[in-house]
Amino acid sequence: MRKLLIFLLAALTLAACSSRPAASSAVPAPVSSTDLTKVTLRVGDQKGGSQALLTAAGLVNTPYHIQWSTFTSGPPLLEAANAGAIDVGGVGNTPPLFSAAANAKIAVIAATQGPVTGDTVLVPKSSPIHSLADLRGKKIAVAKGSSAHGHLLLTLKKAGLTPSDVTISYLQPADAYAAFSQHEVDAWTIWDPYTSQALQQAGARILVDGTDTIGGAKPGTPAPADGSALSNGYSFTVASRAALADAGTNSAIHDYVLRLAKAQVWASAHLSAWASVWAQQTGLAGTVARAAVVNTTRKPVPLTTALVASEQQLADNFVAAKVLPTKFTFADFVDHRFDGDIAAYVKTEGNS
Repeated sequence: MRKLLIFLLAALTLAACSSRPAASSAVPAPVSSTDLTKVTLRVGDQKGGSQALLTAAGLVNTPYHIQWSTFTSGPPLLEAANAGAIDVGGVGNTPPLFSAAANAKIAVIAATQGPVTGDTVLVPKSSPIHSLADLRGKKIAVAKGSSAHGHLLLTLKKAGLTPSDVTISYLQPADAYAAFSQHEVDAWTIWDPYTSQALQQAGARILVDGTDTIGGAKPGTPAPADGSALSNGYSFTVASRAALADAGTNSAIHDYVLRLAKAQVWASAHLSAWASVWAQQTGLAGTVARAAVVNTTRKPVPLTTALVASEQQLADNFVAAKVLPTKFTFADFVDHRFDGDIAAYVKTEGNS
């Protein structure tokens, strides 16, 4: 903890004079440690997300106050950020695209990447659906604008199908889980821990996962580097532009993203401990949590040109499918102000 605080103080001191890429908006000067204690950072979270992770890693006690809000998925979280109801939050690879298409006042400020075997299209064990082509004419549940929505579009494209060849039922995860369990839909596109929960408790079978493997690849398998994946495995920390423009809130966000990076590195090295805390924090069955952590533990990655290009390609797929109305430039919604500090911190951790 002492090591983290020393790094944070040094990073905050340097933040105002560090060179920043042109894509970043004006970066306010860091506030003093005394003023930081007066800040309340409003954080949007999802089930088993950042709050559970920081708790597990022993990093939840911050020098500022955190007001947590829980959302069912990424799209409503980013709607709250755009509306000024929260300052920062974590989402999958697709919600920022919908926000960008609506010219929302948000910015992607940090990224992680992890396995894609938890990103799945599920069917009941007894289902006659055994290939992607079998999805034609079927009813598929998915949360609109979520990472699963992007996965579904790529899955249909892989099968030579379009969204009009299936019936898409837009449902949030809890409602989709109920509909799937009661056989009201033929398939469900979803992410972990819901994938593991459905496999263990709802009689589900993996039709295809994010690696493009029918029946599912070995848990924990990353996205193939050749671009054939149905999911790129990215997740993002996204902040409102207003929060980034405020000196106190920006300083708190700076601290927060570094804490998340530390927690993510910790979780990758302590899967059993992370699963135990995750189960306690979320009410998930221990067996579900232990299965899900293998597919959901992610490591910090830089906001590279390749990452931005991957997201742009996903965005263009949504435009081609007429789910999003017009082409836009994803890079315009990426803010690099914390890149150097996150990279330096992760490098320091790797050498410690």
